Amino acid sequence: MNYSRLGLAALGAMVAYFAFGFLVLWLVPALINEAHKYPAVFRPKEKMMSVMPIGMAATFVAILVLAVVFAMIHQVGSGIAEGARFGVLIGIFVVCGFVLHNYVNLNIGLKLALGQAVTYFIQWTVVGIVIGLIYKPLATF
Repeated sequence: MNYSRLGLAALGAMVAYFAFGFLVLWLVPALINEAHKYPAVFRPKEKMMSVMPIGMAATFVAILVLAVVFAMIHQVGSGIAEGARFGVLIGIFVVCGFVLHNYVNLNIGLKLALGQAVTYFIQWTVVGIVIGLIYKPLATF
């Protein structure tokens, strides 16, 4: 396993994750406006920012774990196609295991849940693509 490339892949994927997230919030303000309909569920922006370092650290650990899983699966090669396939699987996992699970447990509307599902699916697919582009296995002789 190429540990330096794992670190680079995780770092690059984290940058892509947050860049995509900020881009979505900028381009699709309806998603954040929909979330504002549920103040009993979501923290106010100021309080959310106070715990943001925890979220960023947890996101990095999650992405690092995904990079390790990718490296274990793709020992012979990597690239955009492998990363995209991996990202789609992770996206489906996140939508089913997180977004739809939260829709059942939290008092949020279907419109918000579907918006999150689309956003997170694409976001994690991008993460997979970036991991696939950056991670390269060690050369074998």
